[in-house]
Amino acid sequence: MPMLMPSFAEKTVAAARTRARRAATSLVHLGWQWIQEAGSVSADRPGRLRFGAIGECTRLTFPLGSVFNEQWIHLGTHCIIGEGVSMSAGFLPGLDLGPEPIVRIGNGCVIGRDSHIVGHHSITFGDDVWTGPGVYVTDENHSYDDPELPIGKQWPRNEAVSIGSGSWIGTGAVILPGAVIGRNVVVAANAVVRGEVPDHSVVAGAPARVVRRFTPAEGWQPPIRTVAPKPIPAGITHEELVALIGWDLRLPKEPGAADPVG
Repeated sequence: MPMLMPSFAEKTVAAARTRARRAATSLVHLGWQWIQEAGSVSADRPGRLRFGAIGECTRLTFPLGSVFNEQWIHLGTHCIIGEGVSMSAGFLPGLDLGPEPIVRIGNGCVIGRDSHIVGHHSITFGDDVWTGPGVYVTDENHSYDDPELPIGKQWPRNEAVSIGSGSWIGTGAVILPGAVIGRNVVVAANAVVRGEVPDHSVVAGAPARVVRRFTPAEGWQPPIRTVAPKPIPAGITHEELVALIGWDLRLPKEPGAADPVG
């Protein structure tokens, strides 16, 4: 049989449907962008949340993860909390956890999307700690001393956790109770960390072990194989730097800087 060509009316209807689908997609994206902006949390727009402290220019991206007992969570200034990040203090919402904060996040921290910060005793992030997505930090672990009692029904153990300023926690890393991570530490992706980690070191594996460390006498050992980043050229202006990297590095209070939370 000969192939029937679509009529002019059929072509018109098909084109109209295509335009309608494109318009609907654009509207959905614009609507979601508006919802994300309206639903984000900051000191000026806390919504239903009442953090013990939330610094200026800190923003929690919408949609949020599970957040409860936020009165015992303190957030510093200029932090970015990614989508789906869960932060909690205590077992259940509505508990009275005493006069001191349970979770302390320093200034300039970036918490990657879908991460979990689960505090029961004490979790402290120093300043400028950045994490990849899917990082899990907790100060409590199940005990299994009694071989007959289900592990979930045994009383847990708490140990304080601290992460030193300037550290980077890679994607999927797990920070266990009792971890004391030093300054400017790199935690490799999927590492499982407990115990003490010295300043200026790189840890990897499960359990995590030091695989590289910096000392003033020897530098990085073993040596870093990649080429060091080029330093910023002398005499470069702020405007030239913004054009080069696409990011205004000045704090919002400095002249001409944009407020990152709008």
